[in-house]
Amino acid sequence: MSENRDPQATKFVYDFTEGNKDLKDLLGGKGANLAEMTNLGLPVPPGFTITTEACKVYLDSGEEPTALRDEVSAHLTALEERMGKRLGQPDDPLLVSVRSGAKFSMPGMMDTVLNIGLSDASVTGLVQQSGDERFAWDSYRRLIQMFGKTVLGVDGELFEEALEEAKAAKGVQVDTDLDAADLKKLVKRFKKTVRAEAGREFPQDPREQMDLAVKAVFASWNGDRAKLYRRQERIPHDLGTAVNICSMVFGNLGPDSGTGVAFTRDPASGQQGVYGDYLQNAQGEDVVAGIRNTVPLADLEQLDKNSYDQLMQIMETLENHYKDLCDIEFTIERGRLWMLQTRVGKRTAGAAFRIATQLVDQGLIDEAEALQRVTGAQLAQLMFPKFDEEAKTERIARGIAASPGAAVGKAVFDSYTAIKWSRSGEKVILIRRETNPDDLDGMIAAEGILTSRGGKTSHAAVVARGMGKTCVCGAEELEVDTKRRRMIAPGQIVVEEGDLVSIDGSTGKVYLGEVPVVPSPVVEYFEGRMHAGADDADELVVAVHRMMAYADRVRRLRVRANADNAEDALRARRFGAQGIGLCRTEHMFLGERRLHVERLILADTDQEREEALTLLLPLQKRDFVELFEAMDGLPVTVRLLDPPLHEFLPDITELSVRVALAESRQDANENDLRLLQAVHRLHEQNPMLGLRGVRLGLVIPGLFAMQVRAIAEAAAERREAGGDPRAEVMIPLVGTVQELEIVRDEAEQVIAEVERARNVDLKLSLGTMIELPRAALTAGQIAEAAEFFSFGTNDLTQTVWGFSRDDVEASFFTAYLEKGIFGVSPFETIDKDGVGALVRDAVRAGRAARPDLKLGVCGEHGGDPESVHFFHEVGLDYVSCSPFRIPVARLEAARAADESPGSDHR
Repeated sequence: MSENRDPQATKFVYDFTEGNKDLKDLLGGKGANLAEMTNLGLPVPPGFTITTEACKVYLDSGEEPTALRDEVSAHLTALEERMGKRLGQPDDPLLVSVRSGAKFSMPGMMDTVLNIGLSDASVTGLVQQSGDERFAWDSYRRLIQMFGKTVLGVDGELFEEALEEAKAAKGVQVDTDLDAADLKKLVKRFKKTVRAEAGREFPQDPREQMDLAVKAVFASWNGDRAKLYRRQERIPHDLGTAVNICSMVFGNLGPDSGTGVAFTRDPASGQQGVYGDYLQNAQGEDVVAGIRNTVPLADLEQLDKNSYDQLMQIMETLENHYKDLCDIEFTIERGRLWMLQTRVGKRTAGAAFRIATQLVDQGLIDEAEALQRVTGAQLAQLMFPKFDEEAKTERIARGIAASPGAAVGKAVFDSYTAIKWSRSGEKVILIRRETNPDDLDGMIAAEGILTSRGGKTSHAAVVARGMGKTCVCGAEELEVDTKRRRMIAPGQIVVEEGDLVSIDGSTGKVYLGEVPVVPSPVVEYFEGRMHAGADDADELVVAVHRMMAYADRVRRLRVRANADNAEDALRARRFGAQGIGLCRTEHMFLGERRLHVERLILADTDQEREEALTLLLPLQKRDFVELFEAMDGLPVTVRLLDPPLHEFLPDITELSVRVALAESRQDANENDLRLLQAVHRLHEQNPMLGLRGVRLGLVIPGLFAMQVRAIAEAAAERREAGGDPRAEVMIPLVGTVQELEIVRDEAEQVIAEVERARNVDLKLSLGTMIELPRAALTAGQIAEAAEFFSFGTNDLTQTVWGFSRDDVEASFFTAYLEKGIFGVSPFETIDKDGVGALVRDAVRAGRAARPDLKLGVCGEHGGDPESVHFFHEVGLDYVSCSPFRIPVARLEAARAADESPGSDHR
């Protein structure tokens, strides 16, 4: 990582006055935005940022860059001169915070230490300067607690237990009720805990405190929870984190002080207004940790109107400057407002669409930028079902609607159980008093998160919104007892671990048992049951409609559907499909028709084979007539039969047992005996790589000819009825051009016969599916015999990786994802370096041989947002996916065509 970097020639430290918001790669998001607010003249406590480059050197070598200490010393001296006091000065100490700050927001995943510079000597000076003995000792105990856990690796529960015991001994519920004498005792106990657990004294040298804290923040980049979060959010692992050293301002100086988090718009709904949380007499970590319940930000107007008015003005300034929803952290120190952080705020899927259109209407951004503010993944979330409001329910509590969605699952009270049960196929709701970064694994595993403490800015809320996970926070009516693994709701309703609960992240309601769900209004809009222009149209539907209308104007990629019958085809068309990219004819041979195919495969004579084909032809033709009618005027790509052979044969074990039992009774059936012999003859160890696709068509005479005839006659019938059928015949599993040429010649002969008999020009195109590595590698040859390619990336992924999808996803994929071998399953998002390289080369070779070659993809990757961008980049003409994912593909195709450089809305 560092072999091309010269640590001695690099500037590793920047004052807040030197940076700006565009230096996120170097200064991290927090440092870049602190610099930007400083440049805007906003009240930011002075400080400086150690760059991500310094972190990378440390992570590479285990040592800080040689020049870093001198640079930090120079900036610290300048800060001390500006503040008029030294770090940890006994009579008037300068105190600083040491905070992480990566390029992309990773809430709670890395480390922070506040009040650096306090010691046995300087705490006395802080008492004298502040005039508040309780505040000084509270700040000191916080430092030892955070430093002990973060820097020295002491179990944080030990400090929490000591704090709880101190409150119990005093007979109080919250830590603000502890006085200076109580906190002095707590400091003494905390220091004793550090000595016992860390094997050293709590450091009294303030510079040693700061240097150790910086190293701890660097190291936290590679902490387990940070790595897990990056994998979940697909954040690169090689970015490193910056470290921000900022002069402390104090929200825990009494009732005229406090700390809060504010949003310029509601991150859950996107509505404009006053949103956020405020906590009097507290430091910032108290708000995001959710350990004390906050008051709404609007209450600050009564508590401190001057600070409130100034904050509202600053929020307007920041939103207009960043042209987006801003997430702001602030502290009020004895009536003086300080800005500690701003960033483009995480938001729910619904809020993303609403905010994007609101900002267009306000003239802050144009439609092209608005398109980059929403994603296909967010649109997919909006299409999930919601709770049926008319269903009979038993509501047991109501909290804060922190992240929308309808989640149902079994109650669990710790992350370990959430993970364990989830892996066993159970859906779970993780219930905690409040979550912390160590709960991340359980939050990922759960369907939803429920807490009894915290607000919209608590750890649970922020992380859940980022993941698109349903979350209800601050349900104060609930008494969560994690030790006894239960919660108690009003009316002495006891919810034990394993009981079903339902949570509504859009309303904050909590229900006992399972609540039925109904389609989302966004799905109803796509289905045509709700019109964006109607008076009662949901504001969200209107926003989605506007984004989709713009997307359809700018995208280059066309979007087709994978559909096998008229019903699916009609639904796909309502969802915006521009044709069918994959009709799997094997799905037309289920039920009673399966016996006809079995009869065809097992036929011993030409007559038996012809009889089976004669029975199948009218059935196939009727299917295609219905399909072409549903997709009239749009292309329909029909894939000829491509199942593994065993799907149409009796199970060999079941048939063997049946024959054996019959023989033991001496009443063996002649047909069963004949069938068993045939099944043994055709049995394959690996059917996915056996007699299927084009191989089946070549081995069973007349099979593909029957299918092509059914397609051609159905197209002719539709043409005669005044329709506009646009059929395309796709030959599957081709590995060599000779296979394609043989089947193509036979198909052209059949089509010509139908055209002569019906006196019609059908213009059917013939192409192939590229799903084998050899086909991709010889695409130039194959293109000479094909009018179109459709990449079957499901099979191509299996054959490139040597994976059997049905087996590996259940056996070792979980371990591969956890170990970071995969960032995401290659069956979910296309493997650009392997499978993608074959696709790219095949496109290039195919178009070189046949410039008018039509190119598409019909694997499920066609509906995956990230994969759609890849397919746009390599020059495909269309993607095809399941009907439900068509809107997602439409949106992402437009984002791929219209991406704005520098856009950052993770």
